[in-house]
Amino acid sequence: MTNTPKIAFLSVLSNTFVVLMKLAVGILTGSVAVLSEAIHSSLDLLASLIAFISVRISGRPADSGHPYGHGKIENISGTIETLLIFVAGIWIIYECVHKLIYPEPVKLPILGVLVMIVGATINFIVSRVVGREAVRVNSVAMKSNALHLLTDVYTSLGVAASLLLVTLTGWTFLDPIIGIVLAVYIMVEAVKLMKEAFPPLLDARLSYEEEEEILKMIEGFRAEYIEIHDFRTRRSGPHAYIDFHMVVRSKDSFEQIHALCDRIEQMVTNRFKDAQVLIHPEPEHERVVAK
Repeated sequence: MTNTPKIAFLSVLSNTFVVLMKLAVGILTGSVAVLSEAIHSSLDLLASLIAFISVRISGRPADSGHPYGHGKIENISGTIETLLIFVAGIWIIYECVHKLIYPEPVKLPILGVLVMIVGATINFIVSRVVGREAVRVNSVAMKSNALHLLTDVYTSLGVAASLLLVTLTGWTFLDPIIGIVLAVYIMVEAVKLMKEAFPPLLDARLSYEEEEEILKMIEGFRAEYIEIHDFRTRRSGPHAYIDFHMVVRSKDSFEQIHALCDRIEQMVTNRFKDAQVLIHPEPEHERVVAK
């Protein structure tokens, strides 16, 4: 995970440049869509900073005060970032409605088009880099950051298209209308991200597909144990926590049972790199007594 903070910081640098560029051109042209994009990119910058800080913290090893590590900082980060997207969407809609009621001409629209295309190109490249790293380390904060950058690409291209239409047709109302459409789009994307970032804060289980895959792995050792029960999972940032009770044969030695647990843990962690597996072996006779 050594390169992850560096890649997160790359998005901070790119967003800083894009924000300054859009803000300057938005003020110069008087385009509410460009200014909305500048605000959107400003929140992207803040999100990138949050992601950068969170991946540095979440990568710290467990300590006495945090025996389960610091992974949930990423989920907190992702949740904050989605709330920022909502704030951006509401602000953009407000400004666009104001512009519809009190229309103003857009100056130098072609300059706005060029800036939007340049910003979209930069953020597309950086989003691909950040997105690949997010998948590699299974980082919610990095996934959130990549989504921010990608939505900025789409919204920038949308603003460029609206400014081009304004130039060709003279229909200045297109500027705020496109701004409203883009605001709704990024808010819908925020809802999707919230569904991924927030549940782990409540110790939500892994996905059904992930749990089924883990259970199939355990089932592969079925000849060496009697049954499992109390199977539980949860996620904290990039880390998955899996625990269950396993009823073993009473005739098996401690060494055999320990080796079996080690092999199961190894198989699961080979597939889920940041997983921590806790197996509680129970001798067969305890199951009989319990019944």
